[in-house]
Amino acid sequence: MAGRTARLVLLAGAAALASGSQGDREPVYRDCVHRCEERNCSGGALRHFRSRQPIYMSLAGWTCQDDCKYECMWVTVGLYLKEGHKVPQFHGKVSLNAWFWSTVFHTKDTDLTEKMDYFCASTVILHSIYLCCVRTVGLQRPAVVSAFRALLLLMLTAHVSYLSLVRFDYGYNLAANVAIGLVNVVWWLAWCLRNQHRLPHVRKCMVVVLLLQGLSLLELLDFPPFFWVLDAHAIWHISTIPVHVLFFSFLKDDSLYLLKESEAKFKLD
Repeated sequence: MAGRTARLVLLAGAAALASGSQGDREPVYRDCVHRCEERNCSGGALRHFRSRQPIYMSLAGWTCQDDCKYECMWVTVGLYLKEGHKVPQFHGKVSLNAWFWSTVFHTKDTDLTEKMDYFCASTVILHSIYLCCVRTVGLQRPAVVSAFRALLLLMLTAHVSYLSLVRFDYGYNLAANVAIGLVNVVWWLAWCLRNQHRLPHVRKCMVVVLLLQGLSLLELLDFPPFFWVLDAHAIWHISTIPVHVLFFSFLKDDSLYLLKESEAKFKLD
């Protein structure tokens, strides 16, 4: 019991530390954001920012603070690359939260930990489809992404409310996650196939999507545990670890491509 309690305390501490990603904690980034907000986000400077802001950015809810964080993120990325370091992660919380609650649930199965595990899993699936929308549509149409984000939040709220207040239906939860997952798979694959010759790194994304879809069969199947330890669900958890490493590699390559594209446009302007 003491050992299990200690593990939960350590996990809680890890989750607290993970509330901000490496890039968010970087002093250069924090100082850049602070100075940018002081310089641009109050008084006449803020009025000037709002007067120059395109209407679609305003409708998308893009604030002066958001603009500072975005610009300083790229400044920090540029400094990391200049010094030969790996690109840091910014604003990464959703996936870590899901892994945390999954670990807690598998350590101690209670009504609360079970619900948090299921709800966070649904959040990760919806976040993936949101990320897909941002990458495939949002760079040109941020207002569309803003509306889509509101729709996904509404769907998540309805999903959690039904399972919490009406009935915790395992069949419905599985069907809902599979349906959203299929939309996610089709959307990502369609974009990857359309861009695979122009952007070779998207093949990593294709492999990830296909592997995750294949591994998801382990969640639908059931068989006696190997050595009475590894059942289908445990094998699924183990198998997804290297897949997420590959997906992070794709995100890094894609971010570097977007950074180079942004720098090229800046030089032309």
